[in-house]
Amino acid sequence: MSRLFSAFSGSGLMARVLRSASWLMVGYGGSQALRLAANLIMTRLLFPEAFGIMTLVTVVIVGLSLFSDVGVGPAIAQNPRGDDPDFLNTAWTIQVFRGCMLFAVACLLTIPIARFYHEPDLVKYLPVGALALLVSGFFPTRIETAHRHLLVGRLTVLDLASQAIGIGFMVIYAELNQSVMALALGGVVSAVAKLILTHFLLPGPVNRFRWERAAADDLIHFGKWIFLSTALTFVISQGDRAILGRYLSIDMLGIYNIGYFLGSFPMMAGLSMIGRIMIPVYRDKPPAENATNRQHLSRLRAGMSLSIGLALLLMAAIGPQLVGLLYDDRYQLAGPMVTLISLAFYPRLVILTYDNVALAMGDSRSYFIVMMVRAVFQILCILVGLAYFGLVGGIVSLALATIASYPAVVWLARKYGAWDARHDIVAVMAGLLATALILWMHWADIALLAGY
Repeated sequence: MSRLFSAFSGSGLMARVLRSASWLMVGYGGSQALRLAANLIMTRLLFPEAFGIMTLVTVVIVGLSLFSDVGVGPAIAQNPRGDDPDFLNTAWTIQVFRGCMLFAVACLLTIPIARFYHEPDLVKYLPVGALALLVSGFFPTRIETAHRHLLVGRLTVLDLASQAIGIGFMVIYAELNQSVMALALGGVVSAVAKLILTHFLLPGPVNRFRWERAAADDLIHFGKWIFLSTALTFVISQGDRAILGRYLSIDMLGIYNIGYFLGSFPMMAGLSMIGRIMIPVYRDKPPAENATNRQHLSRLRAGMSLSIGLALLLMAAIGPQLVGLLYDDRYQLAGPMVTLISLAFYPRLVILTYDNVALAMGDSRSYFIVMMVRAVFQILCILVGLAYFGLVGGIVSLALATIASYPAVVWLARKYGAWDARHDIVAVMAGLLATALILWMHWADIALLAGY
């Protein structure tokens, strides 16, 4: 116990990594527990079509956010001036302008998007949901400063508190009105709560409008490739739902979104931790610098892969039973979806953290190249999978796209000495064996979904 305590204590890099990883896992686990509780309550207060409509609203909002991301967070994390008030205030000014523009664009796109998906209700709900983009533009840069220094304990508590406030409002509104508007307003209330809580309770200087030319040049130079890369991130993270919105009925899309939420939970938890931790780690311990750094990083990656991989395989194994326990009969097809989605995410274990090394070294261009390869393969695989094998083929295509893009990821990892071939081989072999067993266990449920 004393060795464990000493590993978490002190101000060294690995101690801060362990503490931050613990807090991030607590934060993400708590966040998803709140989200699951809200989901269970809302599925009883509302109807599957409501979740389908909000899936489309979320796709648009996340898409706008990602298509316009200029990399303020990663820039603060890796830039030597990341603690300079002029740099931070310039970054905040850019962020505020971006939030205002996103809200305006969302309003302008409302009618065309409603017509594209043949859902007139989007005209009512999309502008309301987009208010969260406007509010988030005013989030203080103290949030990114806390991540830069791997000091995220208080921030995690504030994030959970703001989410709980939004969920509480959403449940009360749905109980009183039985309206989809509850889902649209919940995210807005949560964003407002986070803005207020972080402004008053997170330590650090208050942001002011500032435009320093040198800081703006640094942010724009670093962010231009991030801007393009996050546009591709939309394709990778939301492309399936954007395409399925045209392929599935609105109620089936809502069921798919529930299956995706449960099936992707372990991977999303890992990505939320890795995205915040690995840039500072690669920045302070470059793998190409010496063998000791590579050894530390190898152990860190192995621990992450083991924990996330086991969680994914467990979720795949219990997917149908879990859905049957938590949801009523209207949502039962989400069960085999959970199994397939969890297994489809498993190949991403192999490439976890490799893209972060490029961002840590300030090489956003190489990061963009890899994201472009992944996005192209994902769109092609989804379209082919849906065309020839229906919904099951569309889900399986998520795994095939990751496998097809692996050579590009290896190119990036080798460029900075981060490739760990032994880790990748072990992860692949273990995944193949477990996938075969789980598919055999749930073949009847998957066949039922394939017949939809």
